[in-house]
Amino acid sequence: MGSKKTPAAAQGREIGQLSVERLDPATLCIKLAGDWRLAGDPPSSLHVDTIFQDNPDAKAIIVDGHTLGGWDSSLLAFLRRIHQRASEKGIQVQSEGLPEGSQRLLERARSASKQITLQNQPRRQDFLTTVGSRTVGLVSSARETFEFIGEVFVAMVRLCSGKATFRKVDLGLFLQQTGAQALPIVSLISALVGLILAFVGAVQLRAFGAQIYVADLVGIGMVRVMGAIMAGIIMAGRTGASYAAQIGTMQVNEEVDALRTLGVSPVEFLVLPRVLALMIMMPLLTVYADIMGVLGGLIVGVLVLDLNPIVYLNETIQALTLTTVWIGVFHGAVFGLLVGIFGCLKGMQCSRSASGVGYATTSAVVTGIVAIIVATAIITIGCNILGI
Repeated sequence: MGSKKTPAAAQGREIGQLSVERLDPATLCIKLAGDWRLAGDPPSSLHVDTIFQDNPDAKAIIVDGHTLGGWDSSLLAFLRRIHQRASEKGIQVQSEGLPEGSQRLLERARSASKQITLQNQPRRQDFLTTVGSRTVGLVSSARETFEFIGEVFVAMVRLCSGKATFRKVDLGLFLQQTGAQALPIVSLISALVGLILAFVGAVQLRAFGAQIYVADLVGIGMVRVMGAIMAGIIMAGRTGASYAAQIGTMQVNEEVDALRTLGVSPVEFLVLPRVLALMIMMPLLTVYADIMGVLGGLIVGVLVLDLNPIVYLNETIQALTLTTVWIGVFHGAVFGLLVGIFGCLKGMQCSRSASGVGYATTSAVVTGIVAIIVATAIITIGCNILGI
């Protein structure tokens, strides 16, 4: 029959003991004796702090382990703490009679700690290295962006041929989220922008007795570009960020990898319905934002400039042309495409961590707004060249 293992004290062996002696005014000797095992409750690493507090003038420490018996990780933790506190105070530590295994493990622990410290230290790079790494990163990011846009284009071609794989119910849900649920915030912001444009115009036009042309300013400004810009920025902050967070969370949970494993294209299944929803709803939201902006200008015209509402609306209708309306709608469609693509792109590029999801969400909003401004400049220049 086998015998049971009992704690060191039950077997008549001494449990771990600690004693501190002064060899000379500057040298401290820490003697370790008995079995240092967790089952025997030996002195813990907290005793090390007490030793250093009681001997603040020590310049050297000798750890004597000649009378040590058995040992386990409790001994290593105790020795490691001694070396850490001594290193903080610049005190030299000598070891005598310690088991060879404990010294070897202690040395490995010190080496690993030094490597971690070196890795955490920021590496200073020279100017050319910094410029080169930033350039390589920019080129890599541009390549990934164009590859993703190409994948979205291929998915749309497959959609036209009836081969795209996504759920129609998802498209309906995204249409509701990007359309009806966005109306309150679009109404508020667009009406306020119309109010602001009218106030700015009224201050200048009133000096010339031309208050009625506030209707022209607000109508053309909102319908041609401002309505689409405000709707686009709202959707970039509201929907683009949502897309990035949703797909980024799927990346963290490895759901995107699961789709690829099943042979389903993530671009078709996840990205395509979201981009289509924004492309469909953004022109409609743009028209709605235009109407709310004109109503905001109407409020200023009637209450501040004492204009007749019918006269104001007639002047707005005369100032607008069908070309102006279509330019605004085109702006909206382009902005919807950009917000959808960049929101989904940042989600697909999300790293597999909670902080990565937050970064992807922020990056989607910033990239979407920048893309909207750049696209506005390009379309405006193009319209000016074409004379429309």
